[in-house]
Amino acid sequence: MDHHAQHGHGSAELNMVSDRRIPSDDPLKFLIVDDHALVRYGLTLALRQRYEDVVIVEAGSLAEAMRKARSEPDLTAILYDLQMGDSDEHSGLTDMLEAAGDVPLIVVSGATDGNVIASCIRAGARGFVNKGCEAAVLDQALAIVLEGGIFAPAPPTPPNGKRVRIALTADAAPVRSESELVGGLTERQREVLCLLLEGRSNKEIARALGVLEGTIKVHLRSVMQRLGVRNRTQLALATIKAGIKLPS
Repeated sequence: MDHHAQHGHGSAELNMVSDRRIPSDDPLKFLIVDDHALVRYGLTLALRQRYEDVVIVEAGSLAEAMRKARSEPDLTAILYDLQMGDSDEHSGLTDMLEAAGDVPLIVVSGATDGNVIASCIRAGARGFVNKGCEAAVLDQALAIVLEGGIFAPAPPTPPNGKRVRIALTADAAPVRSESELVGGLTERQREVLCLLLEGRSNKEIARALGVLEGTIKVHLRSVMQRLGVRNRTQLALATIKAGIKLPS
């Protein structure tokens, strides 16, 4: 399966953001690195709207971020601003990646230059999310990155060759049926869903797919948010309405 995901900023599908929070017995833990307090606050709100009891660690400088990356245990992922005030873009990212070790890092930046995005991925970032995107794009990026894939945006390019940003509000997004929503799941999300419907636990699903249990939880949260449900029972019912039969 190709883990590289490309999304335009104007996807109506990605504007369908649910305010429901999905409870978790094992909260995720994120390090948010940005030298603007308001941006850190916004990212914190976005994560807390989606993950109940999520643990947030903040850093307002590269030096502080590197220190916390090395000292904070069990980090799930790092959200990193490319333009930190106490470093330049390239060396700062390199230093941060070294401090992060095996913790996946997603660059969250206002940059739109394809060369900048590519250089971040080549340096070792596992994803790149533009600050102007919808919050649901971050959800998708986290699900893919925590599975071991790479997430990079691909803004739409019209015939004249000039990239444009299509701004759609949540109210402008079309109402989709369960069938349409389930049909839009990624291949791995569908695999997780099928195993869940067989009655397997998160640990059993993770073992079957050869990934971390935390990755399965991220996938399930994304699927539940997509279908607007809060638990496995509601998820099973929504799946039946979508025309997918439960395993016998």
